[in-house]
Amino acid sequence: MANDEYYMKLAIAEAKKAQRLGEVPIGAIIVKNDEVIARAHNLRETAQQPTAHAEHIAIERAAKEVGSWRLEGCTLYVTLEPCVMCSGAIVMSRIPRVVFGAMDPKGGCSGSLMNLVEEPRFNHRATVVSGILEKECGDLLRQFFRDLRARKSKSNT
Repeated sequence: MANDEYYMKLAIAEAKKAQRLGEVPIGAIIVKNDEVIARAHNLRETAQQPTAHAEHIAIERAAKEVGSWRLEGCTLYVTLEPCVMCSGAIVMSRIPRVVFGAMDPKGGCSGSLMNLVEEPRFNHRATVVSGILEKECGDLLRQFFRDLRARKSKSNT
C-alpha cells in the first residue's frame, strides 16, 4: 500500500502536467522491478489524437523501454479508472497489475461499467487495485471540470 501511494503520487504529478496543458488531468506511470520505466499524461487535445490517453502512451513507452510488447512483471498506476480502449491495451500488453485512483462510473472498464481487465474469458487478465489516493485523484478531475464549466459559462455571457 505504501508503495502504491508513492507511485500514485508520481501519476498525480503526471496528471498535473496534463492540466497545465489544458488537458483532462490524468496521469499514468508503469513500474517494473521497483523502477519507473514509463511516464505519461493525457495529450488528446494537444495531439488531436483520440488514442492519446495517459495509459496508452505509457504502455507504448514501456514497451519501447523493455524492448517487447509483453509488459509482464509491470504495474500500471493511473489516476482514473481505465476506459475500454486502455483496458484492452492493458490486456493485450499483458500487464499483470493495475492500480488506479478514482472510479469512472461513466466510462470505466476496470470495475465500474464492466471489468474488462479481469474478464476470465481472455487468455490474460490483470489484478486491479482501486481507490489509491482516490480523493486526491478525484479532486483534481472535479476541479478541472468545475473550472472548465466556469470558463465556458463566462465566455457565453
